[in-house]
Amino acid sequence: MTLLRNAVVTLVVAIALAFGLGFLLPDNVHVERSIAIAAPADTVFAEIADLNAWDAWSPWAQIDPNAEMTVSGSGVGQKMVWSSEDARVGHGSQEIIALSSPTDLKTHLIFEEQGAADATFKLTEADNATQVTWMLDTDMREGVPVAMQPFVTYMGFLMDATVGKDYETGLQNLKSTIEEKAIAS
Repeated sequence: MTLLRNAVVTLVVAIALAFGLGFLLPDNVHVERSIAIAAPADTVFAEIADLNAWDAWSPWAQIDPNAEMTVSGSGVGQKMVWSSEDARVGHGSQEIIALSSPTDLKTHLIFEEQGAADATFKLTEADNATQVTWMLDTDMREGVPVAMQPFVTYMGFLMDATVGKDYETGLQNLKSTIEEKAIAS
């Protein structure tokens, strides 16, 4: 009986320590991926600066082609709202909060179940191509109930692998979309 009690006490202490440590770990996450696209920056910018065009290259549109998506407005303030039964897509919104054609785009994302983030695109022309860098910055605890904050902080360690993979897919899709259009015209 003593062995069982010691094991239970050890398990409770370990869980409490892991929970408490979750409040002390870094909560800011940065994900960044880049690709070179054989097209001028203004051509690339036109594809990313209109949320209506995202369906052609977004990795999440491929995950759930049946997701409900609405886009309203244009330019700064253009907003996309989506809803999907697929947990990898989920429910949320994205709004363009800054545009500087043809070099910078920034959006604010709200994931209904998982907090908020900012995504940024930086475009740089060099050697007949445009270097596109897609970044995500978030505070994993922002907008999350206190009791869940340690768990989402631990999830922050997985963001580079999970979101980074999606960004790589999206950038490759964007490259293919733009370069195929250039060949066709």
